[in-house]
Amino acid sequence: METSTQTLLFAAELIEENGTHTLIVQDMRRDTIQSTPVPKAMVDKLPVFLSALVAKLHPAPARPRW
Repeated sequence: METSTQTLLFAAELIEENGTHTLIVQDMRRDTIQSTPVPKAMVDKLPVFLSALVAKLHPAPARPRW
């Protein structure tokens, strides 16, 4: 029986404080943290970006034409 092991590579948080958004990404392998301010317009579009990424990585199967 095969077993799988999951390894956390990166952890990300998007924090809002007093109207300012900050993206914090931790590289678990290198034990480093990077942060950057993110404009609200970009935060608002995050669900669209994630949907596009999912669609790109897992495209829907082609439908048969009638």
